[in-house]
Amino acid sequence: MSKLIKNISCVIIVKNAASTIDATLASLISFEDVVLYDNGSTDATLEIAKKYPNVTLFQGEFLGFGPTKNLACTFAKNEWVLSLDGDEVLSDEFVNNLTLIELNDKNIYTILRENYYKNTQIKHCWGDDVIVRLFNRTKTAFTDEKVHEKVIEKGFNTVPIEGSIKHYPYATITDFIIKLDRYSSAFAIDNVGKKSSSPTKAFFNGLFSFFKTYILKRGLLDGYAGLVIAFSHMATNFYKYIKLYELNQEKK
Repeated sequence: MSKLIKNISCVIIVKNAASTIDATLASLISFEDVVLYDNGSTDATLEIAKKYPNVTLFQGEFLGFGPTKNLACTFAKNEWVLSLDGDEVLSDEFVNNLTLIELNDKNIYTILRENYYKNTQIKHCWGDDVIVRLFNRTKTAFTDEKVHEKVIEKGFNTVPIEGSIKHYPYATITDFIIKLDRYSSAFAIDNVGKKSSSPTKAFFNGLFSFFKTYILKRGLLDGYAGLVIAFSHMATNFYKYIKLYELNQEKK
């Protein structure tokens, strides 16, 4: 076990993550302060979280990913925050390297995230992500986007943290369907009156998304999982723009 991490709070927003949250929290036992902000779980997420003495539970509404993550960060005991999702698991190497970092307010820090479908690593159409996740919450924050939020990077040096984080976003086909509905609705609400859309735009955005994921990003080399992911991307983009079209029509 790594030495206790007292100067960094880990902050997670979560809803119905019973299938993954146990592994996530088990990888965070070295953190003295773990904030879990739940927005309406109806499964065993909260019961699982209560097993961990370093986890403090907060419950509230979902305001969109950016605003909700910023709200959750206000409950952290420390200024430095490691933002995680409820389906991400830290490697021992990552945790050990985190204890060696001399934090600097002029820096923000990136993670290397390996993506999985069930227990299969997706090496092509998802590949690995490099994302800013460690930052001083008094110096920067997440953008206010309801989807595709990210930490504001302007004016900071970006420093990588060695070691991987494993990401398990989908365990079943149903997970894809639930998340595409949630993401597409959030996108439409966030962009109503700001972006134009039409059934034609929705169709071709979905079609290109499948082509991009399955062919250009070589999802076909990921086998069955690549096909499922490509189709999910197609459906997500179609419904993003068709929902936006309907909302724009209702606003007229």
